[in-house]
Amino acid sequence: MATRLKDITNIVESLAPKSYAYKWDNVGLQLGSEKNNVEKILITLEVTNKVLDEAMENNVDMIITHHPMIFSPLKNINKDDFKGNLIYKAIQNNISIYTAHTNIDIAPNGLNDYLVKKLSILDTEVLDTIQNEHYYKLVVFIPVGHEKTVSDAISDAGAGHIGNYSNCTFRTEGIGTFKPLEGTEPFIGNHGEIENVEEVRLETIVPKNKLNNVLNTLIKSHPYEEVAYDIYPLENEGHPIGLGRVGKLDTPKTLQKLVEGIKKDINVDNIKVAGDLKANIKKVAVINGSGADLIKLAKYKGCDCVITGDVKYHDAQDAISQGINVIDIGHYDSEKFFVEFVCNYLKVEIEKEDLDVQVIPSTLDINPFVTF
Repeated sequence: MATRLKDITNIVESLAPKSYAYKWDNVGLQLGSEKNNVEKILITLEVTNKVLDEAMENNVDMIITHHPMIFSPLKNINKDDFKGNLIYKAIQNNISIYTAHTNIDIAPNGLNDYLVKKLSILDTEVLDTIQNEHYYKLVVFIPVGHEKTVSDAISDAGAGHIGNYSNCTFRTEGIGTFKPLEGTEPFIGNHGEIENVEEVRLETIVPKNKLNNVLNTLIKSHPYEEVAYDIYPLENEGHPIGLGRVGKLDTPKTLQKLVEGIKKDINVDNIKVAGDLKANIKKVAVINGSGADLIKLAKYKGCDCVITGDVKYHDAQDAISQGINVIDIGHYDSEKFFVEFVCNYLKVEIEKEDLDVQVIPSTLDINPFVTF
């Protein structure tokens, strides 16, 4: 069965819903149709002419990029213009473009958390909370003997997670009744006869961003032709969602030692630093991309150091005046792991869904800067 582009976007948005993105951002499908077939996906940080050439050489149908190819509103599409040429090239070669930007930075277990793990930072929490996760109560009725299969399936799809516990459900037994009408193919029972079936009422909790995935899995794993289920919105305050992470180093170390370790962790030769190289660092904030606006908040939360990119001269001076150190690892080097991260995530999820789609990383180094 052909894989639709919508199948892939559902997988991405199960991790990073578009609702997580900042209002000024432009995420989601930028070129193409959700009905398009997808056989091969290229993952890249940025769409450039060379990246499009790479996609064409590899017969790619879809590109997933971190930085939006279309960011500001377009007044015209001119083939002689740089941006217009990219759009023409993608359309002419039937290549869809999808963007996951601030939504995947912000997402729990998203890109920011991936960078934090690369840097071996522990006990992390959100730096700048913009919303809290919304939850639903899912109630489904299952014939006795099939409850484990259904429960395990929807738990694997994202239901039933409370704190550090998974597979959290509550079950009660009762009698379900139904009468199969003409045109049905009942799993249990005969046409025109009322059936009384021993069933299990299974209750669990589902975060909003996992709901569609859980419901799709529920339908596939449930033995009934028509699945009876209820969804209730909850007022429980969920996990904080936001940009940046605050955490602790495994052991306190000087700013200089921290920088030396980061250079190895992210494989860079040079890093800009503002602060006292002899300062003792225990607690840090990490913001991939451009995070200078959050330096003051990081200081308020007790951080000794901020690790981010795109720090300007006056940002660094202000940080020093506030008594907080700054490590500028660069915009590119703070986000280059997007390709590795999304490739790994998609391959696992595509295998779970049994989809016939190949995911390949871009092999191009698109960092515009060279350091001598």
